[in-house]
Amino acid sequence: AFLALPASFTPMVAKAAELADRLPVVWLHMAECTGCSESLLRSDTPTIDSLIFDYISLEYHETVMAAAGWQAEENLESAIQKHKNKYILMVEGGIPMGDTEHFLTIGAHGKTGYELSKMASENALAIFAIGTCSSFGGIQAARPNPSNAQPLSKVTSKTVINVPGCPPSEKNIVGNVLHYLLFGELPALDVYNRPKWAYGLRIHDLCERRGHFDAGEFVHAFGDEGAKQGFCLYKVGCKGPYTFNNCSRERFNQHTSWPIQAGHGCIGCSEPNFWDTMGPFEEPMASRKFDTVFGLGADSVSDKIGIGVLTLTGVAIAAHAVISSMQKDKE
Repeated sequence: AFLALPASFTPMVAKAAELADRLPVVWLHMAECTGCSESLLRSDTPTIDSLIFDYISLEYHETVMAAAGWQAEENLESAIQKHKNKYILMVEGGIPMGDTEHFLTIGAHGKTGYELSKMASENALAIFAIGTCSSFGGIQAARPNPSNAQPLSKVTSKTVINVPGCPPSEKNIVGNVLHYLLFGELPALDVYNRPKWAYGLRIHDLCERRGHFDAGEFVHAFGDEGAKQGFCLYKVGCKGPYTFNNCSRERFNQHTSWPIQAGHGCIGCSEPNFWDTMGPFEEPMASRKFDTVFGLGADSVSDKIGIGVLTLTGVAIAAHAVISSMQKDKE
């Protein structure tokens, strides 16, 4: 379901995963909090143990593997050589580069994150940047970016498929692996190299509180009557109208919940440079000047984004919120 396939495809997906050879996966950790790995470990379709033992061969992952020190380094080098041009590379975290490259060193030999990610990228069958840090630089790259952290796409000239989020849903991580196993090809991408099946629509388009937005029913302060009624969180900073993701459909922690369901607005974490462009997180975007490549809003389909369209759409979103709120007040 999370691949946006019809229900009739479910047996086919299961059969494809069952019959396919286990896909070698190398997972590297750069400058990050390991939240993306924590999200992955909460996968339930399939479960993490089923994923590792039945679907993929997890050759290297510092959080879950038994090896350490010299042995870990040897395992990584061995996996890259053994599965040359056949493994999927997944990288979590931003990567310091240039004069500050040595701000991140890994392993007994003290290789830099840049060296390791570049080495692993060269012979990978496909490359995925997992999480916003690896996709767009993340919090490490927020102004003033003291470590000169860069996204994985700056390390290699190969196509990097971005799976942003802070963290991304476990469905968005696992779904790309299953997509490859099922179809034998990589998913279609939007202008930010995000898989369209996961990032093709806005949070706003899929939100369970969208009806309240259209009706002009807003939370004006956390804990007010609107909050108790589950009204729209736009006026307390929700960035759903500007953010492309499927959080409301897939949720987190084995489909348990997601931020808006829990009562806090979306912070736009799957968008480039969101730490700098989406804040303050608890204020509406239209209440201040928003001078970035995103303009003030977002078109309804992520592969049709244009700066002019974004700006106009953002103005329309803000205007709609004001008008609908005024109409509600009159009622």
